[in-house]
Amino acid sequence: MASAIYPKFKEAILQATANSSLGGTVKVALVDTGTYTYSAAHEFYSSLTGIVGPAQASQPTLATKTFVNGLFDAQDVTFTGVSGVSVEALVIYVDTGTAATSRLVAFVDSFTAVTPNGGDITITWNASGIFQL
Repeated sequence: MASAIYPKFKEAILQATANSSLGGTVKVALVDTGTYTYSAAHEFYSSLTGIVGPAQASQPTLATKTFVNGLFDAQDVTFTGVSGVSVEALVIYVDTGTAATSRLVAFVDSFTAVTPNGGDITITWNASGIFQL
């Protein structure tokens, strides 16, 4: 699977649906693709399985977000003290504090898989930005 913007997110921004603004609280989750399979039908955090590391409330928030010419970017993030199974993907989502309304934004698998060892995992976004609409 290649990295992708969730189609339900695209639909939500076109309709200005609730929880579709990247100006709000945007977080990122570490995901094991041995347990989670991307689906274009997935819409909310509650669809995710295979989350590695902290629970939704403790996942890092993307800071210093920018939106230039449709390009979304943010400051690099660090997950602290992560243990568990191998991580092969990231999922970016708009966090509402409730899994059933936290809208999935992007599935990112364009990085080298990492096996947590109890240490920190730093996600360094591409210098060209995270994704472009």
